[in-house]
Amino acid sequence: MKTAADLLLTAYAWFCAIAVFLATSFLLGFLFKRGMGVMHPSLFFGDTPWFSALLGASPVFEGIWPALVGTLALVLVSSVMAIPVGIASGIYLSEYASARVRSMLGFAVDVLSGTPSIVMGLFGFTMILFLRKTALPQARPSLFLAAVCIALLILPYVIRTTQTAMEAIPEHLRLLGPSLGLTRWHHVRHVLLPSASRGILSGAILALGRASEDTAVIMLTGVVARAGLPASLWDKFEALPFRIYTLAAEHRSVQELDQGFGMALVLLLMTGSLFAVASFLQRSLEKRWKTT
Repeated sequence: MKTAADLLLTAYAWFCAIAVFLATSFLLGFLFKRGMGVMHPSLFFGDTPWFSALLGASPVFEGIWPALVGTLALVLVSSVMAIPVGIASGIYLSEYASARVRSMLGFAVDVLSGTPSIVMGLFGFTMILFLRKTALPQARPSLFLAAVCIALLILPYVIRTTQTAMEAIPEHLRLLGPSLGLTRWHHVRHVLLPSASRGILSGAILALGRASEDTAVIMLTGVVARAGLPASLWDKFEALPFRIYTLAAEHRSVQELDQGFGMALVLLLMTGSLFAVASFLQRSLEKRWKTT
């Protein structure tokens, strides 16, 4: 029989769950209402023919196509930098590090995860000034520098989720590899990693979302307005979060503000698409690991 405390806790849990659902629904509904009205090709390409814009043959001055490409490039490059290193670090902390090393490195990871993004941006900006005065006089803010700083920002999420997922594996699975005579690496590769894959890949998905939405870091490390499509990793770039920020702060009419809502909707859809692709890869890898 449930006590009054059980009933009160259950009611509070239901209230919190419903409040989260309603808040998310209200946010999405408001965003769709304000943003759907400007969702047409001119939002993406302005007056430039879309085919020429897609091929990069003609510059896009009024649309958000360069910002969309710049955001995707930033997420891709920073994820390539951070996710493999984060997963490897999480495996090391969980399976190989001694208690003392785990405590020291864990503290460093916690400090890094608590670093404000504006501080990370200042770090990147200071690094450019240092390189200009020492080894690389031609160094300047760029897509690569912004990706490095974003990678440092999302790295703790991947490390901690990997470590937590590995440490949550049941004891009977931890004994499976040694009982079969597997080496430590084969035990990690064929038993522990498949068992922890869902948690590890969930951390990677969260990192993708974090990389796509940060503005403070990129403002100091390479993003500019009207940069166009980045020609290389060493070029300046545009990004959707920065375009949304500048348009919200400097809009001169309701129509311009609605464009900002349209950009926010595009950013949300882009992030949702990345989540969907990551979830598909997650299920594919789980099936592959279970059959090997």
